[in-house]
Amino acid sequence: MAISATQDGSELIGQVVGDRYRIDVVVGAGGMATVYKAFDTTLERPVALKVMRREVTSEPDQLERFRREARAAAKLNHAHIVTVIDAGEENGRPYIVFEFIEGETLKQRIKSRGKLPVTEAVAYAIEIGSALMAAHAAGLVHRDVKPQNVLLDPHGHAKVADFGIARELEANDGLTKTGRVLGTTDYVSPEQAMGEDVTGQSDIYSLGIVLFEMLTGEPPFKGENHVAVAMKHVKEQLPDVQRLRPEVSSALAAVIEKMTAKEPIDRYLTAADAESDLEDLLAIESARAGGTTGEATMVFDSLPKRSRRLAPGGVSHPTRTRLAWLVSLAAVVGIAVVLFSQLQRGSSGQPPAAKTKPGTAIALRSAGAFDPPPGDGHEHDEQARNAIDDNPLTNWATERYNNAAFTQGKDGVGLYVRAARASSAATAKILTPDHDMAVQIYGATDLPTSLDGWTLLGAADGPVNNETISLSANSGMRYFMVWITRLPSGGKARISEFSLRS
Repeated sequence: MAISATQDGSELIGQVVGDRYRIDVVVGAGGMATVYKAFDTTLERPVALKVMRREVTSEPDQLERFRREARAAAKLNHAHIVTVIDAGEENGRPYIVFEFIEGETLKQRIKSRGKLPVTEAVAYAIEIGSALMAAHAAGLVHRDVKPQNVLLDPHGHAKVADFGIARELEANDGLTKTGRVLGTTDYVSPEQAMGEDVTGQSDIYSLGIVLFEMLTGEPPFKGENHVAVAMKHVKEQLPDVQRLRPEVSSALAAVIEKMTAKEPIDRYLTAADAESDLEDLLAIESARAGGTTGEATMVFDSLPKRSRRLAPGGVSHPTRTRLAWLVSLAAVVGIAVVLFSQLQRGSSGQPPAAKTKPGTAIALRSAGAFDPPPGDGHEHDEQARNAIDDNPLTNWATERYNNAAFTQGKDGVGLYVRAARASSAATAKILTPDHDMAVQIYGATDLPTSLDGWTLLGAADGPVNNETISLSANSGMRYFMVWITRLPSGGKARISEFSLRS
């Protein structure tokens, strides 16, 4: 049966779309589409069916944006992203079929309960952050991260939805004109509010605002209209989260401050960097609270060992005695103070140098591209984690240049990694499918903004694949970088894996 033309969407109830999906009830509506709960008659299960409104189909930009949502969401397969099941078009009206989440949105949770428990708020931020990491790795920026677009399933897990205005990181399709703001102004980043280019850091800003709202019960800014709110994101500092919620630690307040920095250069570079600090904070906040409940417990139990070490034994298991908690509290508070002071210095944390045996692999937490001026700062940053994912089949790649030599005053391009702990690296190794290139290995205690801030540790020229590169004596380094000074003959370098040993 063809979808009939309606205004409010209610007349579609009872109709079957795609000879498969029977529309049962309206669950949400917006300017572009109506969302229904439907029944998949083939697999006999409920689904969410998003149908574009008839009056919008005559607008080419909106039609393409709706279709792009289906393409964008279909790229992603992640536990915390709503899954796309099917998509199609009937009677000139496109539709998308998603998994049906029986639950509420994060916005509804905040409205009904007010301020969320601190550990629960951090846990949801971790799950949303992991969804953004997956989207950014696939080359997509969500651009509309807000509690309304986060669904909470019956088990309490957060799932990010609505990639309707998502945009490929390197797209140039003309759909977003200069000066036009997309996204919800309560959560919009300053650069997005100004109609400038958005990156994954814009999503990080929005996630920081969502975390602020989970902790305080309200978005940080209010105004007479959307423009007034957007300008406050550009010009005004966030209210003091600790004044509004005294039990929030200084460490957590510092992470929110870094996530929501006005200038992207002062913000976390990647969602992975923010995620890493949030994981550490969940352990710290769980210790301060004396335990976890609900979703925070599930997220806590899945934390990497490096983060769980920050909480005393038994924190997530209330049946154990609280003696360990009492004994360890002072140590945990000390860790929080250290993390706060490091964030104030502009880094994501810098624990004491790792005490490891010689030849021990150094754990790497995150990675990013380094392309300072005269570079344009765009060197496939979204691919950087491929170089530390223990999968030699995935790569980080530079842009393609005209030849092996850099021109126009550019000396090179780099890939940096952040160690889990401040470390002393004795050797480095690069896995690459390229046969020949020249590289230098640098180290730093904090992430520099120019090459001058790095310390040269070693170099190699020629076939570098799987070759051990000896490094000069160093200690307390948190960041290490492969700086490529000569490209392979094709004008493009690739790094499959970068590793360090003490």
